[in-house]
Amino acid sequence: MDKLERLTTLFSGGKIDRREFIARVSALGAAAMIPSILSATPANAAPKKGGRLRIGCGGSSLTDVLDPALIYDIMAPVVSYGLIRDCLVGIDENSRLVPELAESWEAEPDAKVWKFNLRKGVEFHNGKTFTSEDVLASINHHRTEDSKSIFKSLAKQIVDVKADGKYAVIFTLEGGNADFPFALSDQHVSMFPAGTTDFSKGMGTGPYILQQWEPGVRALTKRNPNYFKTNCAYFDEVEVIALNDVTARTNALRTGQVDVINRCERKTFHLLERLPNIQPVVQNGMRHYCFAMRTDIAPFNDNNLRMAMKHAINREDIVKTILMGYGEVGNDHPISKLNKFYNKSLPQRKYDPEKVKFYLKKAGLDNFSVSLHAANVAFEGAIDAAVLYKEHAAKAGIDLKVVREPNDGYWSNVYKKVPFFATYWSGRPTEDWMFTDAYAEDAAWNETYWKNKRFNELLKAGRAELDETKRAQIYGEMQQLVRDDCGEIVMAFSSDLHAASKKLKVPATVAANWELDGFKIGQRWSFA
Repeated sequence: MDKLERLTTLFSGGKIDRREFIARVSALGAAAMIPSILSATPANAAPKKGGRLRIGCGGSSLTDVLDPALIYDIMAPVVSYGLIRDCLVGIDENSRLVPELAESWEAEPDAKVWKFNLRKGVEFHNGKTFTSEDVLASINHHRTEDSKSIFKSLAKQIVDVKADGKYAVIFTLEGGNADFPFALSDQHVSMFPAGTTDFSKGMGTGPYILQQWEPGVRALTKRNPNYFKTNCAYFDEVEVIALNDVTARTNALRTGQVDVINRCERKTFHLLERLPNIQPVVQNGMRHYCFAMRTDIAPFNDNNLRMAMKHAINREDIVKTILMGYGEVGNDHPISKLNKFYNKSLPQRKYDPEKVKFYLKKAGLDNFSVSLHAANVAFEGAIDAAVLYKEHAAKAGIDLKVVREPNDGYWSNVYKKVPFFATYWSGRPTEDWMFTDAYAEDAAWNETYWKNKRFNELLKAGRAELDETKRAQIYGEMQQLVRDDCGEIVMAFSSDLHAASKKLKVPATVAANWELDGFKIGQRWSFA
């Protein structure tokens, strides 16, 4: 799409106003075309309201819950975070922080104490007024000693949280954190009423009200007539249908049983693009595919073996063959080119059988045999990627045995349980968030069980550093440490492939932070 066409799309979709449209088109030297475009384009055309959006969702499990602290994969976050609840702050389709239940926030100069001013007049679905007591309950839910929260590693930064009247909350952190507001946009820290014990009721302040919830099967919501935000949540109802099998998802879209699907099969995506009633949606972002090695147990407690495995995979072949070109090679760390402090000076790791043999020799081995566990629920094409990796490794003296695991139960029975397994990450908007969630030694999702003293020192230093030049140096070194010592093989950053009925009006820009438009598809999309 050229620049003029893109501006026209943004204008017709109401993303930019008339004044900005005229200014930007004029800057392109196309002022002569403005009258004809304006006459053909309804300025700020309002999205159509009504109808039921049906999402065919890959990434669900019968063990899904609506406790915000424990939601994972795709279906539960779409329901909990995208439809029925709100966070204090949000991230828009351009990866910018925006107010949600907090109207504003400010920090003391050392970024150690933060005050969030809450929006007044907001109601939960049961009519209860949203106040600071609900924020305290929602935050402290993650801070208890026995909490199993996925947000717990981020919550450990908070040494105190207290109300400043009914409509303000003050956070005191263990050290300065320039990115702290980003943490409060995390899907796991959405707000619920104080006193909540049954999270399956899905009580929140969100744009939709939960009607039915069948974990790993189906969820149904209806529009919240008292939602505090305008110009969003255009559907009367949103139905999320669990369809983990990619063929079943695709057929459901083609036959009109659902309106949109995620995680399209790359091998057949070009065929969907040709269908007259289907529109492709390619979402480029921070999502990355990995093979994870547990560093706390044999055999990968030896970094020589970890380095051998990192040099035994052909990343270019993975992108070409498995991702069908919809992605970019990874470099064994999780920071994408979209992140602010991406270290572009790190050399790209290459497939190198000679280096594999070198590291095997350092480990005292001439050859090596190990099992890699994979299921396509880990990421679309995970089993094929493992088989291709097996071929790469064989040429370097490694016997890689691929164990094909069932999709159901993979995250509870295989993930983090075996020494070597397939996994994925959606990425995070900031370096601190990504590293804290997945690589800090005490992180709940430190899936490789990696502990590196220097890394953990830098994590705290980078968080508190306000000078961006120094922060870039810190996060650059952290990327290098993960690349050369951790147990994560980050093989590729993948585009997220969705497909939708042409009955849907898809925004000109979709969010890069999570699938299905940052999980906010029910808020941002509408019927055409």
